[in-house]
Amino acid sequence: MVTGGSKGIGRALVLRFARAGYAVATCARSAPELAVLATTVAHQVPGAVVHTLAADLGDFAGCAEFAAFVLAQKGTLAAVVHNTGAFLPGRLQDEPADGSQLRQLLAVNLLSAYDLTRALLPTLLRQGSGHVFTICSTASVTAYPTGGSYGIAKHALYGFTRNLREELKDQGIRVTAVLPGATLTASWAGVDLPTERFIRPADVAEAVFGAFSLSPQAVVEELLIRPQLGDI
Repeated sequence: MVTGGSKGIGRALVLRFARAGYAVATCARSAPELAVLATTVAHQVPGAVVHTLAADLGDFAGCAEFAAFVLAQKGTLAAVVHNTGAFLPGRLQDEPADGSQLRQLLAVNLLSAYDLTRALLPTLLRQGSGHVFTICSTASVTAYPTGGSYGIAKHALYGFTRNLREELKDQGIRVTAVLPGATLTASWAGVDLPTERFIRPADVAEAVFGAFSLSPQAVVEELLIRPQLGDI
């Protein structure tokens, strides 16, 4: 399972797991973008199985719908990758006074992972296996002047991941926090910087799959990935 699979890091993750022979269930808010993804996967990985559902994980109902969709598929739930996220830069002092920006970013970046994990955890526990990944950010461990509520939400997602790791480590379920720096996705559209200044989404996907491929006796608890020249 990969959330937010229609573009960016999520798309790269769907393709990487599909190339390894895994059936992948993914979601995004846009049905047309999911259709493009399905066509792309079919073209690049003939015979791959990708199940798609248009769902908004920013609310509990969307999470519940997608969890039911995932659990309806056949086979073992080998990996759960929480990739859905939203990015709004800015200073806390300039955000809406009603707190709506923080609530919005917490819903997408944190609560989607929490709600989906709660829904899928009984299955993982029955299996006694599985690997949960959360796509956090360098903003999960570094405070930026214009990080605002995005930084708060990503710090919270990192804390959720660390707690989950401690809770599940003796039950056969691995948990990994992935903390990429600036990655060449739509979030950076319009920025006047050369593409080589950014991490490629495929690099993040490859690192995730590498951690996933380790034996059950080992877990990469954190994957911190930065551009070679440092943060942007």
